[in-house]
Amino acid sequence: SRSALLGIGDADMQGLRPSTEAYSALIAGRIRERLGASWGIGETGAAGPTGNRYGDAAGHTCIAVSGPIQRAITLETGSADRRANMEAFAKRALELIAEVVAR
Repeated sequence: SRSALLGIGDADMQGLRPSTEAYSALIAGRIRERLGASWGIGETGAAGPTGNRYGDAAGHTCIAVSGPIQRAITLETGSADRRANMEAFAKRALELIAEVVAR
């Protein structure tokens, strides 16, 4: 999906680890560009019940907004509950876009 949806190839990933603020910023910027939108949101992480292959624990996410203002954050819920994490991640992503759009 990274290649097909976002046009992110191996060269773009050079020196970049998934599940980081930098990677979520790349996703947000690419989705904004590819859709011709004013704003893009990118999210990556480990919803659970286990961590990801990069060493991040369940409940870890990085969320970024790309537009006239760029911002990226990391959220750690400390929970292995996949559904609760997905809800927390979505809620925080919506809060983040609201924060930057209101500026």
